[in-house]
Amino acid sequence: MRVAIDTNVFVSSFFGGVPKQVLDRWKVGALTLCRSRPIVEDYTAVLERLGVDAPELRDPLKLFAERYHCVFTTSAPELRLIDADPDDDKFIACAVALGATAVVSGDKHLLSVGDYMGIQMLTPRQFLDLRTV
Repeated sequence: MRVAIDTNVFVSSFFGGVPKQVLDRWKVGALTLCRSRPIVEDYTAVLERLGVDAPELRDPLKLFAERYHCVFTTSAPELRLIDADPDDDKFIACAVALGATAVVSGDKHLLSVGDYMGIQMLTPRQFLDLRTV
């Protein structure tokens, strides 16, 4: 299953809980992470701004570099879906470009989209519940 993961879920995974369970699924190959340059830059910028230690950053960034259960797009479509926070459009655009089935997010603006072209916007809990059925 291909999934785009919002920065809030990715960053929260460093602190445990349900977001960590989502990223653990990626690390064991139960999902394929959809990425684009704007998404990776956002992940990195937020982690650096929060002061997450380099050793904690190395694992996921190393996995990215090795293309570990990841796909990458350089040509995501220009979308204007979320007027309240247009920066969130990059997750849906990446999901569209790479044929993802879901965007996993805790962001109310993304979640309010619900479904776009068959791509579900899911909270981390909804995603885990869906995957265990």
